[in-house]
Amino acid sequence: QVQLVESGGGLVQPGGSLRLSCAASGSIVSVNSMGWYRQAPGKQREWVAAITRDGIINYAGSVKGRFTISRDNAKNTVYLQMNSLKPEDTAAYYCNAAVITIATQTQYTYWGQGTQVTVSS
Repeated sequence: QVQLVESGGGLVQPGGSLRLSCAASGSIVSVNSMGWYRQAPGKQREWVAAITRDGIINYAGSVKGRFTISRDNAKNTVYLQMNSLKPEDTAAYYCNAAVITIATQTQYTYWGQGTQVTVSS
């Protein structure tokens, strides 16, 4: 069993910053690609950023230059540093991870429970 636990959400003023964290735990052999998605009320979930185990990074156009994704492989943790936040960044943010477990020796994608980010004055 694998758990992804997110933290770091909250309320911030426009132009402010937040740092999200997501830690994977359980009977893990390896954690490969990790990423962040977000879902605003009434909208579909959208991809935000992703990082491979080797550090190859991609961003959605809407966050490029403002958000930075990083990871600590030793801790099976991914981070999302969000700067210059805008009201349209308001959403529930979800992390996901492609994980190989001891039990299955197969890669599956797991999701966190989500953390709310609200950008408002």
